[in-house]
Amino acid sequence: MNFFAVLLALLCEQLKPLRHGNRVHHSVIGWVRWTGRNFDAGDEHHAVIVWTITVLVPGLLLTLAYWGLRHFSLLLALALNVLVLYLTLGFRQFSHYFTDIRDALERGDDLTARQLLADWRHLDASELPRTELIRHVIEHSLLAAHRHVFGVFFWFVVFSTLGLGPAGAIIYRMAEFASRYWAFKSRALDAPTNARLLALSRQAFMVIDHVPARLTAAGFAIVGNFEEAVNAWRRDAALWLHPNEGIILASAAGAVGLQLGGAAAPGITPDRSRTFDAGSEADATGAAGSTAGALPQLGHLQSVVGLVWRSVVLWMLLLALLTLANLVG
Repeated sequence: MNFFAVLLALLCEQLKPLRHGNRVHHSVIGWVRWTGRNFDAGDEHHAVIVWTITVLVPGLLLTLAYWGLRHFSLLLALALNVLVLYLTLGFRQFSHYFTDIRDALERGDDLTARQLLADWRHLDASELPRTELIRHVIEHSLLAAHRHVFGVFFWFVVFSTLGLGPAGAIIYRMAEFASRYWAFKSRALDAPTNARLLALSRQAFMVIDHVPARLTAAGFAIVGNFEEAVNAWRRDAALWLHPNEGIILASAAGAVGLQLGGAAAPGITPDRSRTFDAGSEADATGAAGSTAGALPQLGHLQSVVGLVWRSVVLWMLLLALLTLANLVG
């Protein structure tokens, strides 16, 4: 059932993507604000309480709902899985920026491409050379694909296999969102934030994302240049500030023979939009050096798209084989 749920959710997301700033997103924002306002009194031990309620309680409630529906009908349980995956998993939640930037670059309109990158990541891209512009687009797209697709995919399969329904998808996305929201509140809005809560949310997501990040990197190596991807993983992953991001980007760079890493884009500007990306550190996407490979060119954008889609096909085939083995067994 896991295979069919993921397949149906991806098809629905491609045919009818969620609109930006949808009601579900607003509801998540309201939930995170409510838990912080009502359970965080600023003490260090309150951080664990707030994070647990914010991230784990929705997963628990969803598991109870899944068990209740499964008791009456497997089709209803499948429908819940598809709905949750539709809301949490998919390329179309971020790919419109990538597509628009690629189209602008193909027209030779670098100015529009820089503005689109600035709108997407809330950074000053006005002085970026073309190769650096493409590099930042590729890096952000790879990380977005991981967090919107592969990370959700992994935890959904794990929890569903344990009989807990789609709770894993919700927990992963809530943990990722919470780490961005509290950083945004502290940095961009200059609002008081429990320092322990901010640190805990980042550490918790890093732990939750530990295995998915390495599986994503392994997938890139398998469907790309395996030897170069593994070498780049071992040699260059430590260049990035965050280990999980470094592993993904280094593996992808080796898989397509591309030079990634280097200085971060100009400073991230305070932003009061609902994406909360402005909460990131200014050097979050910076690396101490660059990977080996060719300088980023327009053709590499299509290479990266192919790499990601081949990885999706790989993991879908593996899930299909596991599903078939379970049915036969």
